[in-house]
Amino acid sequence: MSKILIINGPNLNLLGEREQSQYGKKDYKFLEENCLNRAKELKIDLELKQSNVEGEIVNIIQEARNTHDGIIINAGGYTHTSVAIRDALNVFKKPIIELHISNIYKREDFRHKSLISDIATGGIFGLGVDGYILAINSMQKLLQNGN
Repeated sequence: MSKILIINGPNLNLLGEREQSQYGKKDYKFLEENCLNRAKELKIDLELKQSNVEGEIVNIIQEARNTHDGIIINAGGYTHTSVAIRDALNVFKKPIIELHISNIYKREDFRHKSLISDIATGGIFGLGVDGYILAINSMQKLLQNGN
């Protein structure tokens, strides 16, 4: 059974409350339940973690090297600023999917630069919380194909 980790960065715990025009009305609990249900259907061992703290996210990624087969990461605002998260992901050496609920390329200019896109296996942007299901499906296929 594949073991996948979803990491959510800062402010994602406030889904449903913040900027609904960008992130929708569904809350974080809905997101977790939706992902866990899909993983169960696919017989994937899925773990979700969320942190507003950059160093905690780095620790989570480092620990995952020995316990998980793939990472799906929505690094939130750290996507554009964190060399530390980028470096930790670069050491992971297994499939990584970068995920964003909003389309970062249709937003403010500073959000157009992702420090992790070039080390991610692939990316999903702008498809709302449904992007998480697409990411889980894609990660399963990557792992089945030995990527």
